[in-house]
Amino acid sequence: MTGDNSTTGDNSTTGDNGRTGDGTTRFRTARRRTALAAGLALALGLGVTAQASAGSPRSVSGKPSDNITRIADFYGAYIDAMTDEGGGELAEELREHYLTPAFQKELAAWEDKNHADGVLQAQNVPLAWKVTDNGTANHTEAVVTLTWGSGTTKLVVDMTRTTHKIFHIGTK
Repeated sequence: MTGDNSTTGDNSTTGDNGRTGDGTTRFRTARRRTALAAGLALALGLGVTAQASAGSPRSVSGKPSDNITRIADFYGAYIDAMTDEGGGELAEELREHYLTPAFQKELAAWEDKNHADGVLQAQNVPLAWKVTDNGTANHTEAVVTLTWGSGTTKLVVDMTRTTHKIFHIGTK
């Protein structure tokens, strides 16, 4: 079979300047050097790290006076507690901190009746969540979107503006 050397991988050509190789060879050599250097750096523990997300670094911000931030903080911490081994006690403490006493009782009754977690309105823990302001005047109403392996659930979460306590969680 005949063909030009660039498709067969033959790197034995000599250019007019007397150097052996072509652009492909130099590229392969540079790639090998880079891979070797990276491998050596990892082996020596020189602090080479890989960033988990593509693109620029992410940031999360909030204010304790902002109810949407508070609802997002609650759901983030609650889901972490439910996911982590031994996090049940923390989940209870979060409920005590973020929910009104009356709603804690109401939620306990809902859980007894439905055999599910009242905060998540489910028996499992979601993979992700998103909190969106739903805009109301007398209190803060947010839509919490819980993402599961097979879809999403939207919850309506209401929080007082004065005490910053959740007084209602329901499906949308």
